[in-house]
Amino acid sequence: MTRRVILLGDSIFDNGAYVGAGEKDVAAHLRARLSPEEWAVELRAVDGAVVGDVPAQLARAAVDPSGVFVLSAGGNDALGCVGMLSDPTPYTISDVLAQFYAIKESFRAAYVATLERILPHRLPTIACTIYNPRFDEALLQRTAEAALSIFNDVITQEALRRRLPLIDLRIVCSEAADFANPIEPSHQGGGRIAEAIVLALARCAPSPASR
Repeated sequence: MTRRVILLGDSIFDNGAYVGAGEKDVAAHLRARLSPEEWAVELRAVDGAVVGDVPAQLARAAVDPSGVFVLSAGGNDALGCVGMLSDPTPYTISDVLAQFYAIKESFRAAYVATLERILPHRLPTIACTIYNPRFDEALLQRTAEAALSIFNDVITQEALRRRLPLIDLRIVCSEAADFANPIEPSHQGGGRIAEAIVLALARCAPSPASR
């Protein structure tokens, strides 16, 4: 029986527009690594999507009852807060932490709502953290990593609370060559993401042939 890997989320998976001619996006890398007799790959992720867009990806078509969801979303939610990093208004540390807390809990509500739309399908679900970007400017890179840790804290907590397998993309994509631009995965990065998914599938949803 052929099972289906269903990729949900944003351009971490839907990165075809950012790789070069003849290079593979994440979905193509995944298809090359999985046996076509055992696995099919369905790309529902959409470049530019935020967490709140994922339910619409679920509703686009019927979900294969033998499928496995892989969710990578939240990076575009974080990008919506980039303006805070360059705000010249003087704030106390307490003010900044209070703002970050409000952002964190707003993101948590959206992420939990999305999980509550995914999990009733009762299929294996793999969650991914948001990787750190690769900005040239050192201060922007440091502040972006600090801000993203707030979003990743939510993803990690809510995935572990539900005992979902978790891929930490900060570890998977850690070299400059993993990025086509500061925030999108390259051919190399896509290959590493695909390999991490294959390993996660082997642990939580082994193929029929390996059972």
